[in-house]
Amino acid sequence: MFKRQDIFVLIASGTSLIYSISLWFGVLGTPDKNAGLFVGIWVPSILSLACFAKLSQNGPRHD
Repeated sequence: MFKRQDIFVLIASGTSLIYSISLWFGVLGTPDKNAGLFVGIWVPSILSLACFAKLSQNGPRHD
């Protein structure tokens, strides 16, 4: 099941995605495609940082 950290990461990346789409299409005002792309890049960055944190939490594996 999801832990609290996982839910926080999913909410943060989902919020970033929604904000990026709203900037791209101009939901909040005039469309700003450059800002939409910039904020859209945050989504994989947030998810990859969460994956790194989860992997480093387990410690080194010696199989």
